[in-house]
Amino acid sequence: MAWAELVIAFAVFFISHSLPLRPVVRSRIEELIGRRAFLIAYSALSIAALVWLIGAAGRAPYVALWPWQAWQMHVPAAVMLPACLIVALAIARPNPFSFGGRANETFDPARPGLARWCRHPLLAAMALWAAAHVIANGDLAHALLFGTFAAFALAGMKIVDRRRRREMGAEWQSLSDAVAASPLLPVPVSTKGLALRLVAGLCLYLGLLLLHLPVIGVSPLP
Repeated sequence: MAWAELVIAFAVFFISHSLPLRPVVRSRIEELIGRRAFLIAYSALSIAALVWLIGAAGRAPYVALWPWQAWQMHVPAAVMLPACLIVALAIARPNPFSFGGRANETFDPARPGLARWCRHPLLAAMALWAAAHVIANGDLAHALLFGTFAAFALAGMKIVDRRRRREMGAEWQSLSDAVAASPLLPVPVSTKGLALRLVAGLCLYLGLLLLHLPVIGVSPLP
């Protein structure tokens, strides 16, 4: 029973992330409480399930996979900064290739933003977060936890690609070709908007550093 909480937390996490998003379930919930309330409730549920899952991994029996060394703490401290910047630069921007976008009908393949390097920047940020935390911990429970997230993020890129190609048809390939032909370092549509997003990413990084100890129970600082 020592691993029971982690198993249950895993089950609740994946059920809470999959069941509410089923078209029939989501449409029914949105009819009852509205789309905005659904998104707020779903986000809160997702965060709560994630915090519980991480806490359950910390309470699971410690089984070392490799000797822990102090340098390992520097890995997430360094990797999480670009991950946070990726989130800030990608979220709520037009991106018809992936999720997390907004106003996708306004997407300009000549100015694709991070989609020029990666069609799924939010999944890439998740993979960075997870892989860095596998290295920082080095025990079985956390390897299972963060390794699962890393694998989910990488596999999710192919899954979303297949879904979007099916939904968009020939438009997917034409947009993909146009993005590939755009400059590697495109001029931003708004320099002010870019600066605000970079500041937001830095604030997110600092916020995670400050909240990590009181919320997760472990200091992220080397």
